[in-house]
Amino acid sequence: MTVGDIERLIHLLARLPGLGPRSARRAVLQMIKRPETLMLPLAAALRQAAENILTCATCGNLDTANPCAICRAPGRNAALICVVEEVADLWAIERSGAFKGLYHVLGGTLSALDGRGPEQLNIGSLIDRVERARGSEAPVVEVILALGTTVDGQTTAHYIAERLGDTGVAISRLAQGVPVGGELDYLDDGTLSAALKARRPA
Repeated sequence: MTVGDIERLIHLLARLPGLGPRSARRAVLQMIKRPETLMLPLAAALRQAAENILTCATCGNLDTANPCAICRAPGRNAALICVVEEVADLWAIERSGAFKGLYHVLGGTLSALDGRGPEQLNIGSLIDRVERARGSEAPVVEVILALGTTVDGQTTAHYIAERLGDTGVAISRLAQGVPVGGELDYLDDGTLSAALKARRPA
């Protein structure tokens, strides 16, 4: 491995969320010191993930199968759909063990400043999903808007609630436990569990 290879690796790692140049440099040094037990297995895992991970066409989760394991699981309550901003939020709620329904990942929130409108998010597919289920044996009864309490998150929740207004489904939002300005991925499992149980009408 040349100095150029090392710098390139540091540069790539530093682009990851939560890692700056210093943290990336420390991580690279640890990998170089332990190539057989750390660097090579990591490289193999990254390659395998890049080749095998898919986006679920139903909910937007990441998995090695499409539909994902959550959408295929027979024990999930198909009458409940929990709408989240990103896959990280889905994973956070799953870790809490408080929700046994299905999910829908939007892929972001509405943001006029960033030029992100409804067409850039998975809002249309959510509406279609609820509409398709209406005449089926397993209609959607409730949509839980588990979005962050940021301005963009609340704007998105309001927009979705309006779009779903004519579908007849109950619409609720997370209640206690989610601080104003908080992001779901940073909350602990107990807080998420309490917020889901105490959800309120939107």
